[in-house]
Amino acid sequence: MVNDDGTTPAADRSHGVTYEVTDGVAVLELCGPSSGNALDAHLRGALLLAARRLTTDTARGVRAALLTARGKHFCVGQDLQEHARLLDGEPAKAFANIPNDYNPLVKELNALPVPLVVAVEGACVGAGLGIALCADVRVAGEGARFATAFGGLGLASDSGVARALVRQLGPSRTGGLMLLGDRFSARDAEDWGLVHRVVPDGRAAAEGLALARRLADGPTAAYRETKALLRSAAGSTLPTALEREAVVQRRLGATSDHHEAVRAFLARCAPVFRGH
Repeated sequence: MVNDDGTTPAADRSHGVTYEVTDGVAVLELCGPSSGNALDAHLRGALLLAARRLTTDTARGVRAALLTARGKHFCVGQDLQEHARLLDGEPAKAFANIPNDYNPLVKELNALPVPLVVAVEGACVGAGLGIALCADVRVAGEGARFATAFGGLGLASDSGVARALVRQLGPSRTGGLMLLGDRFSARDAEDWGLVHRVVPDGRAAAEGLALARRLADGPTAAYRETKALLRSAAGSTLPTALEREAVVQRRLGATSDHHEAVRAFLARCAPVFRGH
């Protein structure tokens, strides 16, 4: 059972996506623990609808978001039992999930104007890795493990994994992860800059929520512009990047958050940001 917005009712949270907002922080939780949060049609659809709701809610006071998962694993990727049934019975539909679910989901999460934190425990592979790579900040439990996993299935990649990894790790390391299927640990991910912080197992969600609350209390107008600059940086020439920064700084300089920050600095007190 799922609500119209993709979230799961309180009475039926064994499979779906829960969505709760408290003090400007939206928390989305994958709820399919018995399958390692494998992305079957229901869970994919619920997550896409919840991501779209999140986009809408950023205009209604949501200032940061956390995506986490119930159970031992963040996400083991595509539900292969579902995939096998489609290959056998409806092969023409076996890969419809990419344009219908994964592509719009990754676009939605990447386009969020507010900071997105993802908390990872256990396995984070395949499309699950692609979803985690949409985050601005990632927190992982010590025992978290990652893999692209596509090559072992005779596939290339989807969910934006190849693009995200090559932009963050470069072509050589990404080639090893994609072609050889090398797994990597939470500490590897931290060393490579894919994970912001590694915490004891079972603490990723709590740490992620603390970071999301910290971001929600921050200058979210500046965060929105920063995210836009980061998205355009890789494809920009230096003159273009400098001009964009100049335009953004002038725009942010007119916000109450900037004026509040300067006032607080001179007064030697903590600023109170409003997001405008």
